[in-house]
Amino acid sequence: MAKIAPSILAADFSRLGEDVRDVCSRGIDYLHIDVMDGMFVPNISFGPDVMKSIKEDASVPFDVHLMVTEPVRYIDRFVTDNTEFITVHYEACSDLAATVRIIKEHGVKAGVSVKPGTSPEVLEDYLADIDLILVMSVEPGFGGQKFMDSSLPKIEYYRDKRDDLGLSYEIEVDGGIGSVNAHLVRDAGVDIIVAGSAVFRAPDRDAEIKGICG
Repeated sequence: MAKIAPSILAADFSRLGEDVRDVCSRGIDYLHIDVMDGMFVPNISFGPDVMKSIKEDASVPFDVHLMVTEPVRYIDRFVTDNTEFITVHYEACSDLAATVRIIKEHGVKAGVSVKPGTSPEVLEDYLADIDLILVMSVEPGFGGQKFMDSSLPKIEYYRDKRDDLGLSYEIEVDGGIGSVNAHLVRDAGVDIIVAGSAVFRAPDRDAEIKGICG
């Protein structure tokens, strides 16, 4: 079974706390926090205050995904006692090693994400220091996009590298995944599946979560 991290980007923000409490009650593993700056990606989402506003509603850890140019500037703002992962983009960091180090210095697990067009080999020199690799299966910046099959070889690549090198990072995938196609990423070796619209807008959230996790 895979773990699941519903993205609050797809929640109803007029009743965000209620939506968060509801999905947390259904056996999810993380809440995925999608932060967009309008620079690295063309869309803007929300900042740390929104995340902190649901801290009392969340009974699972935060999985923070910073789609932000030079995210090292904002790491401390997303650190709470409920933050388990902070993930930054390889493509958005001028010094990825330093950014990963600073995340860890805040007592948080460090993740690195790669966009669909980025070769998986770019993380070769960082694998031993990363706690999470997030493979984007859509172009980052917007919800509701169609899943890209080209993400599957990347997941397999990071799975095989982990086994070959004896490492322990987790593999996460984000974009266009629901109960109808989650088996593809599970079979490729993913550990955590991000799902936004599929969960928050499902007529039966329990069934959708079960279908995604497998």
